[in-house]
Amino acid sequence: MRAATGIAASEFARRRRQLMRMAGDDAILILPAAPERVRSHDTHYPYRQDSDFWYLCGFPEPEAVLVLIPGRRHGEAILFCRERDPEREGWDGPRAGQQGAVETYGMDDAYPIEDLDDILPGLLEGRSRVYYHFGRDADFDLKLIGWVRHVRAHVRHGAQPPHEFLELGHLLHELRLFKSKDEIRLMQRAADISVQAHRAAMRCARAGVREYELQAEVERVFRASDAWPAYNSIVGAGANACVLHYRANAAQARDGELVLIDAGAEYRGYAADITRTFPVNGRFGKAQRALHDLVGRAQAAALEQARPGVPYEAGHEAAVATLTEGLLKLGLLKGRLEKNIADGSYRRYYRHKTGHWLGLDVHDVGDYRIDGQSRLLEPGMVFTIEPGLYIPADDAGVAEQWRGIGIRTEDDVLITADGHRVLTGALARSADEIEAEMAAAH
Repeated sequence: MRAATGIAASEFARRRRQLMRMAGDDAILILPAAPERVRSHDTHYPYRQDSDFWYLCGFPEPEAVLVLIPGRRHGEAILFCRERDPEREGWDGPRAGQQGAVETYGMDDAYPIEDLDDILPGLLEGRSRVYYHFGRDADFDLKLIGWVRHVRAHVRHGAQPPHEFLELGHLLHELRLFKSKDEIRLMQRAADISVQAHRAAMRCARAGVREYELQAEVERVFRASDAWPAYNSIVGAGANACVLHYRANAAQARDGELVLIDAGAEYRGYAADITRTFPVNGRFGKAQRALHDLVGRAQAAALEQARPGVPYEAGHEAAVATLTEGLLKLGLLKGRLEKNIADGSYRRYYRHKTGHWLGLDVHDVGDYRIDGQSRLLEPGMVFTIEPGLYIPADDAGVAEQWRGIGIRTEDDVLITADGHRVLTGALARSADEIEAEMAAAH
């Protein structure tokens, strides 16, 4: 099974046991698989399994429901899934069926998905707490309410319905925040593929190239490495780099412009997330280099805070202080450093946070604050560090040399017992390194 998911069946079982231990013996946990999504008429988007569902069983098919019942004598992990169907499998590919759910995916038992309405009320009976993601799927919410009502209708006959409904994410997302050795191995592979993809884009960059040509080169490397884009690739040339979630990817990069590429591979469900900004002609201009160097210093300042016991927020605060001080020195901001930070003046050119958790989702789950305080970093956490500067092309308040420059530098960072490891550290980062990378290819 490791070959298909990259994670051993024993690890999925360990995760389920850990979650059930947290939920307690009188609980039941219910997770539906992601539904298929129609793209147009009778064609679908490529199927991508729900991350929480995947985390607990690695089962890749739609129309499935995982039910965990701590302490149940006849089996704690039950999967409802599609039956084998040679006719449909001839159109859509093989299915695991109930036998595969047990033998390949380690379930204690499995039933046809069509039997869910008949069987699930009986599994709810006698359980006092239900853990479930309310509000994600309105249709499934209604089904669950119907099953609970069915149990309540038999109270006079001794049935014991659940009386407490709890958000599953509260328990599950805390587990997902801490990555295992197998997960880190997959995330490193996603990072390595992403590094290769960014290098390929730098090497084929030239004046006149279209943004979508660079996107195609990046995503060619992803697919050639058995990976997928973890999110919609951003390729912004010139002033398009100032649009944080730029989507068009259709403009032509002119000589003398920078190109910002924010793209990461997803490998076996795990995401990488890299941004690099480089000159399309291979050489940074003076103003471009000054801002790129400043973003680099801000990233280095944030990286210094990436170690156990330090508040997560400290990295952002260090990046903001470095960027604001640099903007004052360059004349893009005026006044005192403390006042510019306190009143948020820097947000004119730096509008986002310095990173986010990373894992099965590119903006991964996990609390950033606990009891109102920034949580402390611990080994096994993975997050991005991605400071940037964006000077609008129409900003008449700054000298013309700065206008229309957008720069972001983003890497993926694992907290270790004694500090951190940059999973994406193999990719050229400084202006000198980027120029050398591009010169070697042209």
